[in-house]
Amino acid sequence: MKSVCVFCASSPGARPAYQEAAVSLGQELARRGLQLVYGGGKVGLMGILADAMLEVGGEVVGVIPKALLDKEVGHQGLTELHVVESMHQRKAMMADLADAFIAMPGGFGTLEEFCEMLTWLQLGLHSKPCGLLNIEGFYDPLLALFDRAVADRLLRREQRQSVLASSIACDLLNCLAEHKPVNVDKWIDRSQS
Repeated sequence: MKSVCVFCASSPGARPAYQEAAVSLGQELARRGLQLVYGGGKVGLMGILADAMLEVGGEVVGVIPKALLDKEVGHQGLTELHVVESMHQRKAMMADLADAFIAMPGGFGTLEEFCEMLTWLQLGLHSKPCGLLNIEGFYDPLLALFDRAVADRLLRREQRQSVLASSIACDLLNCLAEHKPVNVDKWIDRSQS
């Protein structure tokens, strides 16, 4: 694992713990010599994460659609900033550049990006580990939903187990580095499809 893509909010959030976690994750990534790949923003948790990493000499690669850069949301102090045409291109480039994925607390965009990476993992389009930085239980309801999907036979248990989670950046990075995703057929009851 040489690079980690982090999906997170363009807002700082209401809880100081989210901002503290962004600083902690950025510092830990840099300490381990891992490159950060993220959405290229200078605002919210995205900006806090990037700045924390840059302050300790980390390498930060941003990928931002031109429309957001034009609105002056793009971070201009990164190691590299890729400007793309669309959100679809952004996600594809971020996925190509990263060896693992983390979602910090965030809104629709964060959830959509992380769940797309889980879907690609489920379909065998990549085999990169995916984890949730579950600050103050932010992702407890989502993890419970995934458990419900397993109980209702809508998701395989092996695929649910590929969603790693921790409230501590160091622990989550350890789990990502050690995790070996399982390749199983996505279909639970193929005879009924």
